[in-house]
Amino acid sequence: MNKQSLAQFAGLALSAGIAAGLAAAPAQAAQAMEKCYGVAKAGQNDCAAGPGTSCAGTSTRDYQGDAWKLVKGGTCESISTPKGKGSLKPIKR
Repeated sequence: MNKQSLAQFAGLALSAGIAAGLAAAPAQAAQAMEKCYGVAKAGQNDCAAGPGTSCAGTSTRDYQGDAWKLVKGGTCESISTPKGKGSLKPIKR
């Protein structure tokens, strides 16, 4: 193998490694998130904001119990708000 062929092979291997790493990152990030109810400020929820609302950004009250926000996995129930802790399920507030 000459130097030019070796350099091309090394470049292809490096490119493939970078591409594989970038492709795996979104899957890992998606798995590390969870829905946390009752922690979003009004209009800042990610989805599910109760009757009369459609989805993201439609919560009408701060810390609305039926509106969720995506948070880092394992942190939801430790988030404190003026109305109480976050919940993995909808809560009455």
